Amino acid sequence: MKRATARLATEEPAWIKALILAVVATFLVLVLILPMVTVFVEALRRGVGPALEAIREPDAVAAMKLTLLTAAIAVPFNAFFGICAAWAVAKHEFRFKPFLITLIDLPFSVSPVVAGLIYVLVFGAQGWFGDWLIDHDIKVIFATPGIVLATVFVTFPFVARELIPLMQEQGVDEEEAAVSLGASGLRTFWSVTAPNIRWALLYGMLLCNARAMGEFGAVSVVSGHIRGLTNTMPLHVEILYNEYNFVGAFAVAGVLCGLAVVTLTLKTLLEVAQPHGRVGH
Repeated sequence: MKRATARLATEEPAWIKALILAVVATFLVLVLILPMVTVFVEALRRGVGPALEAIREPDAVAAMKLTLLTAAIAVPFNAFFGICAAWAVAKHEFRFKPFLITLIDLPFSVSPVVAGLIYVLVFGAQGWFGDWLIDHDIKVIFATPGIVLATVFVTFPFVARELIPLMQEQGVDEEEAAVSLGASGLRTFWSVTAPNIRWALLYGMLLCNARAMGEFGAVSVVSGHIRGLTNTMPLHVEILYNEYNFVGAFAVAGVLCGLAVVTLTLKTLLEVAQPHGRVGH
């Protein structure tokens, strides 16, 4: 009797399972798959030639290069920060740990547009360091440094948030054993900690990279929308769409979708390659 009750409490009828799967499938098709298919359909509406021409256009190429450059700077920086933050939170006890965790989560609760405005107020011509920057001929806002800073801000929680739970779950026993055997702190990290977190680190970097390439709000505020100079791919898509160049807009958006598919593929490969089929926590 107890077994039957447990089975009924944990197993739904077949029609409920089918209904749940149907709802999930419908949601995925309408919200994810159909919009992505629409992007490629619209990009190829006039044929492959115009779409390729829009992608090879100098301003589009400049936007792609700037997007990749921004991601190439932001991701390693956030990986380094994430490792340090996770190490501090998971392996040490100190007074302001809750405050540090709150700061790490801050970009999740702050609007990206607000994040961009913060950098304008700090580094803009009328900002706190504006006069000093002008006197030394240093451009941050409406230039690549501002775009990188804004991107770093909105993406820096991703790596740390993947590593912290995992490192907390692992504890400090292995590190303490290594130190007791005479290993230095750096040797302990590379020999003990790093191998245990490598999959979560790669996964966090992958998420960080995806967000960095697709960020719009914060970058839009600090970029100045200078065509061919400070426009990333999302900003370039907006400009083309506002100019009614739908083929060009969807062609560049198709490149972004392609990068998203690559990211999803790498994510899946990481999950398959990681022991026990789990990445992170």
